[in-house]
Amino acid sequence: MARIRIPSTIVILFVMVQTGFLLFMYNRYSSFVPQSEEKPSQAHILILSSWRSGSSFVGQLFSQHPDVFYLMEPAWHVWVTLYQNSAKVLHMAVRDLVRSVFLCDMSVFDAYMPWKRNLSDLFQWAVSRALCSAPACDSFQRTDITNETSCKTLCGRYPFSKVEEACKTYRHIVIKEVRFFDLKVLYPLLTDPSLNLKIIHLVRDPRAVVKSREQSVKALARDNGIVLSTNGTKVEDNKYKVMQEICRSHVQIYETATLKPPHFLKDRYLMIRFEDLVRDPLSEISEMYKFADLSLTSTLKSWIYNITHGQGSGKKKEAFKITSRDAVSVSQAWRNVLSFQKIQKIQEVCKGAINMLGYQLLDSEKEQRDLSLDLVLPRRQNQFSWSSFNPKH
Repeated sequence: MARIRIPSTIVILFVMVQTGFLLFMYNRYSSFVPQSEEKPSQAHILILSSWRSGSSFVGQLFSQHPDVFYLMEPAWHVWVTLYQNSAKVLHMAVRDLVRSVFLCDMSVFDAYMPWKRNLSDLFQWAVSRALCSAPACDSFQRTDITNETSCKTLCGRYPFSKVEEACKTYRHIVIKEVRFFDLKVLYPLLTDPSLNLKIIHLVRDPRAVVKSREQSVKALARDNGIVLSTNGTKVEDNKYKVMQEICRSHVQIYETATLKPPHFLKDRYLMIRFEDLVRDPLSEISEMYKFADLSLTSTLKSWIYNITHGQGSGKKKEAFKITSRDAVSVSQAWRNVLSFQKIQKIQEVCKGAINMLGYQLLDSEKEQRDLSLDLVLPRRQNQFSWSSFNPKH
């Protein structure tokens, strides 16, 4: 039987044509990959902190950015509605609400505020520049620095539907929350392909936190009861049981994120200390913005300087307001206000957190009053790096 000889050039040409066809088909297939398999176009930032730790200030650093849609503590609605439960029980409901907000699905609020009609039905809506400017409200431009009082006056009657409408027009969605006590609760969000989540973990010297909490005793009583699982009974934290839980949670979050963290936390966790922030605002904020893929504008630089170099002393009437203050003096005010006996009690229940977060314990009232003694220790290598994941740990 005669054999048919095919020239090698034809074989090579055939292989080339076949390869080209396969590449063509692969490219066509790739262009039709479902959107859910692609990296989300939006960036999602969760500012994770506790009450009276400077988180409202940090939230404003993001809220005033023209590329950011910001909400302050939307999970407040969960806790108000389900206040007879414990914080641990409410973790799942809070997480689900946060996920929906990140995806700009505001129907999640139906379960907690079915009567909603206006922007003003949303907790602390007026501290969000995005809800005080177009398309949520026509009174301000996105590049404006807004304030809560003016926003409440001009924008409160706009329909609640504007929250979702506005959210969908932003590239960065930032949420500030104080109602997570365990980082592992957030793992499903960190592994969710529809989210591009990064976490900024804000901490503050527990002694300064107590001083600030004492200016807001009644306002925090219901939340204290949820933290301590009192079935709806309000609690004044006279024995620092809530502070003990707060300190424990900061240690848990930090250790989980830095000591053998899961691979999906790589480059997605950032620890910052409030004291470092107020001492060198522009440097620290620049690092936070870099972490969040944002740029610092000249308008924001001026606003940040003014807000941190005022004459305000952080008085009781300013407890829940962002006003121009002498930020460094405010951060050290607890040393002149708290008794040494009270400081000893706080150090007893929060000693682990004070040590781990990089603060100096006080051994005497003399040390307390000596403001030349710096109680904010230098960052230890690898402890407060901007990308906290370290595979050697």
